[in-house]
Amino acid sequence: MVTSVACAEPIGGVRPSEGLKAPAFGQIGNVLDQSLPIVANGLNESVIEVPEGDIALETTVFKPDGAGPFPMIVFNHGKLPGNAHSQPRNRPVALACEFVRHGYVVVVPNRRGFAGSGGQYAGHGCDVEANGFAQAQDVAATVSYMSEQSYVDKTHIVVAGTSHGGLTTIAYGARDAVSAPGVRGLINFSGGLRQDECDGWQKNLVSAYGDYGQNTRLPSLWLYGDNDSVWQGDLASRMYTAFTSHGARASMVDFGDYKNDAHRLVGDRDGVQVWWPHVKAFLAQIGMPTAVQYQVSEPALPKATDFASLDSVKSVPFIDEGGREGYRNFLSQYSSRAFAVSDSGAWSWAEGGDDPMSVAIASCQKQSNDPCHLYAVDNRVVWNDGASETQQTASR
Repeated sequence: MVTSVACAEPIGGVRPSEGLKAPAFGQIGNVLDQSLPIVANGLNESVIEVPEGDIALETTVFKPDGAGPFPMIVFNHGKLPGNAHSQPRNRPVALACEFVRHGYVVVVPNRRGFAGSGGQYAGHGCDVEANGFAQAQDVAATVSYMSEQSYVDKTHIVVAGTSHGGLTTIAYGARDAVSAPGVRGLINFSGGLRQDECDGWQKNLVSAYGDYGQNTRLPSLWLYGDNDSVWQGDLASRMYTAFTSHGARASMVDFGDYKNDAHRLVGDRDGVQVWWPHVKAFLAQIGMPTAVQYQVSEPALPKATDFASLDSVKSVPFIDEGGREGYRNFLSQYSSRAFAVSDSGAWSWAEGGDDPMSVAIASCQKQSNDPCHLYAVDNRVVWNDGASETQQTASR
């Protein structure tokens, strides 16, 4: 019997939803204005190539309907372990959805050497400051290229990033941003670069932020959590103190604990309600728009059935005792979740991220020649004998 479990990165331990500081995760309270135009769930996603010197950067664009011009956010991804070319094309759907709702075009470049972009990752060994500047060249190329597109308002731009992309964002602000007067601010989500193979990497990282702070003139917003698996102890506050010690304008938000790892905040749709209020306030301060401009259509969730109660482990069909243990594990996850099974006994659960239903189905399907179907979504059982409705929903 082959089983599979899928989680939002980074993968951590299981933590029951009962200790949440924000127990309404998964219930973002946006009241839709029916008078607003509707943007389809796909967010008009396209993949373009942005020229950067001798290569092209594989870049994802999400945008509202219409010709614009729209304000723009350029969002910079993190780095997973291993070969950067093996890293998937970055698609921060939850973040993109929120910004598209507010009328923004969202531009997500894969930097040199990542995913389908050309060239090789510019690591610069243990010189983290040089690493950030090298990454920032791709951001500068993206801002320059996209500013010339007719649907972009080149006078209203913000640059943001998470993890390695957060460091890249701050490095961009320290040097390359001077050539883009339309960039009004920087947003750093849990930014930095962890280099365990380098002696004194924490000191190197703090020093790099200090050097960046000497030359950064743009205001920046920093968001870090207490239970971040990457930046432990007081490292985040040390980075921020070094950056601001030279007069750089920045504000830091400690948003406390987030699920089992604060580092996953931006990659998780439940995280929007944590970061958006702080980001909205910052955007208003730097003269960026904050009003809701569009509705974004949501995929229809599969309907609950009376097949069994959610906590009835023995009712889940096809799975063996290992699968039942997996289902017990699923029940201890946060409520934004899905559990999938196949006739042959394969199973998978997914929690958080942008679309746990699709992740659970896809991960289960990798282990099974028979079709996988959703058994439970969020807090309800959706299984029926044919399972056709749930399968169609998950494979949208």
